[in-house]
Amino acid sequence: MSKKSLRIIFMGTPDFAVATLKALIDGPDQVVAVVSQPDKRKGRGKKLSPTPVKEIAQEAGIPVLQPEKIKTTEFQQELAAFEPDVMVVAAYGRILPANLLQLAPYGCINVHGSILPNYRGAAPIQWAVINGDEEAGVTIMQMDEGMDTGDILHVSTMKPVEDETAGSLFWKLSELGGTALLECLEKLKAGTLTPRQQD
Repeated sequence: MSKKSLRIIFMGTPDFAVATLKALIDGPDQVVAVVSQPDKRKGRGKKLSPTPVKEIAQEAGIPVLQPEKIKTTEFQQELAAFEPDVMVVAAYGRILPANLLQLAPYGCINVHGSILPNYRGAAPIQWAVINGDEEAGVTIMQMDEGMDTGDILHVSTMKPVEDETAGSLFWKLSELGGTALLECLEKLKAGTLTPRQQD
C-alpha cells in the first residue's frame, strides 16, 4: 500500500473528540468532512450552541454535516460524495448502521477511551478511576455492528497518577487518542497493521 495521503471523514461530537480531530488536521492526511450531532440549546437564553467538534472543524474550514437521521440513503450518498478512504469515529454518540461502516475502503476506525475489551460502551474513563486501575489507555479499533466489539488495531497505555480524577484522566486520554490514531493510520498506510480479535 502506498503512503499517499488518506481522505478522512471524521465523526465526533464532545470535548473528548477534539484532540483527535486536531491531530488529524495537523497530521499528513486530509480531513474532507466532519460529522457531528445537531447543535443543542444551552444556558439560560437557550441559545443554540455548536458542538465542540463543529467549532474546531469550522475554524479549519472543513465542511460539517449534522444529520438528524443517519440511516437514510440521502446521508449515505452525501458521505460517499466525499470519496473517503477511511472514516474515523471518536465519541460521535450514535451507533452506525452497516451501510456507513462499509462506506469507505478501510471502513470505520474508532478511538475508544479504554483498553478493550475492558469498559465497552459509555463512561470507560469514569470506570477506570472508580476501580482504581493501575493502567489506563486508548484503543483504536475497527468498528463492526456491535458495541465496541470490533478488532483491535492499536493500543496506547499510560499510568494514572495517585490522585487521578475522571476529569484529569479524561483530558490525558483525549490527547493520547489523537497520538494513537496517527500511529495507527501510519501503520494502515504502510500495510503493517495486525488486527486482533477481542477476547
